[in-house]
Amino acid sequence: MPKNIAIVIGSFHQKEANEMLDEVRNFAKQNGLNIVEEAWVPGSMEKPLALKRVLSDSRVDGAVVLGIIEKGETKHGLVMAQAVVSAIIGLQLELMKPVGVGILGPEILPDQIPSRVRPYARNAVKALVKVMKDD
Repeated sequence: MPKNIAIVIGSFHQKEANEMLDEVRNFAKQNGLNIVEEAWVPGSMEKPLALKRVLSDSRVDGAVVLGIIEKGETKHGLVMAQAVVSAIIGLQLELMKPVGVGILGPEILPDQIPSRVRPYARNAVKALVKVMKDD
């Protein structure tokens, strides 16, 4: 039976987010995954709440989280990334559902983003598929 997944994605970098989403949709389909929800959020800090909501849905077997945390002038991105990833790990353990993380950064430079958008999205699905097969 195919597995159902959700996608949580930040809209702050809309063009790149759409590319990531396209890649996840294609790769999920190739791997027999059904996408039952796509949850858009403004940025990275909102991802854990949206992730908890989608993972709490009984139809959802796992999720992919996508986004970009660029290098800024301060360490805000590092702190934010640590908080977000820690929350994602906690939700996986709490809800016992796997999550593939495709968040570029922290501290990625704008010129590094284009070449990494699709590979990061694809790798998030690959990780999710691998963990779901091990269930």
